[in-house]
Amino acid sequence: MEHQAGLELARTVALLGAGVVAAPIFLRLGLGSVLGYLAAGVLIGPFALHVITDPGAILSVAELGVVMFLFLIGLEMRPGKLWKLRREIFGLGVVQVLVSGAALTLVVVMGFGRALPVALIAAAGFVMSSTAVIMKMMEDAGEVATPEGQRVTSMLLLQDLAIVPLLALVALLAAAHGHAANAPPLWQSAALGLTAIAAVFAVGRYLLNPVFAILANLGARDVLTAAALLVVLGAALFMQWGGLSMATGAFLAGVLLSESSFRHQLEADIEPFRGLLLGLFFMGVGMSLNLPLVLADWQMIAIGVVVFMAVQGAAVYAVARFAKADHREAIHRAALFAQGGEFAFVIYAAALAGGVIDPRTAAIMTAVVIFSMALSPLVVMLQKRLTPEPEESRDGVEDAHDLNGRVLFIGFGRFGQVVSQALLARDIDVSLIETDVEMIRAAGNFGFKIYYGDGTRLDVLRASGAGRAEAICVCVDRPEVADRIVALIKSEFPQAKVFARAFDRGHSLRLVQAGVDYQIRETFESALAFGGAVLRDLGVSDIDVAETIEDVRARDAERFALQLTGGITAGRSLMRGNVPTPQPEPYRAPRRNTQALNEEAAEAIAEDPA
Repeated sequence: MEHQAGLELARTVALLGAGVVAAPIFLRLGLGSVLGYLAAGVLIGPFALHVITDPGAILSVAELGVVMFLFLIGLEMRPGKLWKLRREIFGLGVVQVLVSGAALTLVVVMGFGRALPVALIAAAGFVMSSTAVIMKMMEDAGEVATPEGQRVTSMLLLQDLAIVPLLALVALLAAAHGHAANAPPLWQSAALGLTAIAAVFAVGRYLLNPVFAILANLGARDVLTAAALLVVLGAALFMQWGGLSMATGAFLAGVLLSESSFRHQLEADIEPFRGLLLGLFFMGVGMSLNLPLVLADWQMIAIGVVVFMAVQGAAVYAVARFAKADHREAIHRAALFAQGGEFAFVIYAAALAGGVIDPRTAAIMTAVVIFSMALSPLVVMLQKRLTPEPEESRDGVEDAHDLNGRVLFIGFGRFGQVVSQALLARDIDVSLIETDVEMIRAAGNFGFKIYYGDGTRLDVLRASGAGRAEAICVCVDRPEVADRIVALIKSEFPQAKVFARAFDRGHSLRLVQAGVDYQIRETFESALAFGGAVLRDLGVSDIDVAETIEDVRARDAERFALQLTGGITAGRSLMRGNVPTPQPEPYRAPRRNTQALNEEAAEAIAEDPA
C-alpha cells in the first residue's frame, strides 16, 4: 500500500515537474505555454518515457480546467453583453460550423475516398475547434476583451452548444449501422438540453446570491471556496446530464454570477484551480498521442493535418469575409480556428462505439486533431508575423524624447485629461505620452503637447523622463496594460510615486498588491457624487448626504481591506453594521481649481472613446 502511494506521488511530482519546466522554456522561446504543456505530456506519456501510463485518467480530471476556464470567461460576459452578441453566436457561429463541416466532408469523401458516414464523423470532430487552446492564446495576447475576441468567444460558445446535434448525428449513423437502435430522437435530446439550460438559469437567478450571502455572513472563507467550486462543477455536471457539454454549463453559471456582488470573490477562488487544471489538460492531450501509430501511418496523418487545417482555415476566412471582417481579422480568425478540439475525442469515441468508424480510423483522426492543436500556436504566431497590424500614420506626432516633467502621465483619455487639469492649474510641469494618434492630434488643437509613447516599453519610459519624475500617473484604460506598466515602473523607477487608474475592484486589488502609492476605480467617486445628488433632490439634507456617502465609502473600504488581507469576517462585520475605518482607497478632497481649462475644450478632447 505504502509502495503504491509512493509510486503515485512520484508520478504526480513528475507530472507537475514536467509542466513547470516545459511551459517556461516554451514561453521563453516565444512558442507559448500551450505547446510547452503538450510537449511535456508527450515526453512523460505512455508512448515515450512511460512515466504516466493512463492519460485518460489525467484527462478526465484535467478537463475540469477547461470547465473552470469557461466559467471565468462567463463572469466577464454579463447577460446584456451576451444578448448583444446573439447575432454572432446564432448567426456567424452556425454559418461557420455548417460551411466548415460541409467543406471538410467533401474533402474526406473526394480526396481520401472514404464513405459519407466516415467523412461526416471526421468533419464533425474537426470542426469543433479547441476552446481551451484558442482562449488560452487570446488570453496570453490580451485579446479576450477586444471586439474580435468577443466574436471568437461567441463562435466557440456556439460550437460547445453544437455538441448536442453532432452527437445526435452520430447516434443516427450508428442506428443506420445496426447499433444503438434505442438512441433517443433528436427532439427529445433538444428538449432535455433546453430544460437543463432553463433549470440552471432559474437556480442562478433566485438561489445563488442568497446562499452566498448566508455563507459570507458565517465568515468561513474555506466554505465560500467550496461553494464556488460547487457552483461551477454542479452546473457543468447538470448540463452534462442534459446532454450538453460541461463547458456550456460552466459558462452559463459564470454569466449568471457576472452581476453578483460575490463575482470578484468567486474569480479569486477559482483562478488557482483553473490555471493548474488547464495545464494538466494540455499535458493529458499530449500523453494521448499514440507515437507508434504516428510512426506507422505518419504519411496519412501528416497529409490529414495539412489538408484539414488548410480547408478549415479557408472556410473560416471565407465566412469572416462574408460577414464583412477586414482581411487581417479574417486571416487571424482562420489561424485561430484551423484546428480540431477536445470535443473531437468525444465524437470519435461515440462513433467508434456505434460501429460507424473502425479503431484505426479513430486513432488516425484523433492524432490529426492532436497535431492540429499542437501546431495552432505556431500557425497563429506565423500569421501575426506575416500580417502585422498596419502602422498608423504618425505625421505631425513626435515620439517621446528627453522629457523632464515633474509628473509623467501615461495615457491621456478622458480620465487623464481631468486629472491633469488640477496639476496644470497649479503650474506643475507635466509630461504626457499616449499611443492613440488621433487623441494626440485632437489634444494638440487645444494647446496640449502630447508625445507618442508606449508605456509598456522600458526604453520609452526612460525617454519620457520616468527616471527623473517625482510621480507617474498610469491613466490607461486597459487593466492588463496598466498592470504591465506598473510592474515595470516599480522595478525600474523606484524613486517615483505611482498613481494608477483602476478598472474595477479586482484590478484595484492587483494594483495595491503591486505596490502603487494610490489607486482609484475610475467610476467610484463619480458614482458616489451621483448618488449624493439623487439624495439631495429627494430632500435629504446636505449634512445627512455627506454622512451617508462617507458611510458608503467606509463600508467599501472595509470590504476592500478584508479582500486584500484575505480576512474571513467580511460578511459578518458588514451584516452587523460594524464599520472600521481603514481606507486603502483614501478619498482626497479636490483643491479648488481656479485656472481650469476651458470646459468646452476639455469636452472636445474627451470625444475620444477611451
